[in-house]
Amino acid sequence: MQIGQRLKALRDEKNLSQGDIERATGLLRCYVSRVENGHTVPNLETLEKWARALDMPLYKVMYDGHEPPKPRKLVNENEKGLWGHAKKEASELSQLQRHLAKMDPKRRTLLLGFAARLARHAAKVTAST
Repeated sequence: MQIGQRLKALRDEKNLSQGDIERATGLLRCYVSRVENGHTVPNLETLEKWARALDMPLYKVMYDGHEPPKPRKLVNENEKGLWGHAKKEASELSQLQRHLAKMDPKRRTLLLGFAARLARHAAKVTAST
């Protein structure tokens, strides 16, 4: 289910009109309609406003379950030797994520593309040795 359909279904369950959402969130009714019909995808801040208007936690807007979803394990138990698993490396990785999130999207794409090429090159060099 797309987010717009989910928001409409939740609004209908609460017997709220698009005008009620408009008044509770400050979003224009035409915007509410565009989101519900799949013409616009709301950002996280807008979803938070919508969740408050629906009087529910944000995770319920995006997740159809009774409890918050359990976090996924990003590293399997047999991959503990990978970089980023040790406490210091995890801290560095977290810091890198914060910095990447602040970057201009074009520059971030350029940087990540360069890093991927560098990693492929390093893998080839390691494999040939």
